[in-house]
Amino acid sequence: MRKVTFVFLAIFIAICLFNGKLYAAEKIGYVNLSKIFNEYSKTKEYDKKLEGKQKAYEGEREKKANEIKKLQDKLVLLNEKQKEKKTKEIEGKIRSFQEYDTNKRLDLRNERDEKIREILEYIEETIRKYAKAQGYTLVFNDRVLVYQDKGNDITDAIIALVNKKK
Repeated sequence: MRKVTFVFLAIFIAICLFNGKLYAAEKIGYVNLSKIFNEYSKTKEYDKKLEGKQKAYEGEREKKANEIKKLQDKLVLLNEKQKEKKTKEIEGKIRSFQEYDTNKRLDLRNERDEKIREILEYIEETIRKYAKAQGYTLVFNDRVLVYQDKGNDITDAIIALVNKKK
């Protein structure tokens, strides 16, 4: 009887020791990824840079559009032979303008998308490092949660980390 009790006790202790992780409390947190993204200093810096590029593009675009408009306005004053020649020139400028416009918009969009991807990767990496260092087993984006306890919100800590000067 003593042997059986001892064996059961040994098995029980072994199960408790090896399955301790099963009964350990999970540390769960969540972040407001949009807030982190918007309050990250590099996001703000890039927004200003992109705004400058956008304004430069719009200025150049307007200048080219005005050139075409002036040529079209002068077209009325020309005779048929000159009109035909100028019309072809204007059509070429319009095609060139449309190509420029499309390419520039695409370039700006691609640049913006790439920068957003870089920023989000950095933020996600920072969240992973913070979660690991603080012992979190799960960290969710708050958009997927129906209810969250404010005590589990680590957004401000992550904002402080990403904005820390290196």
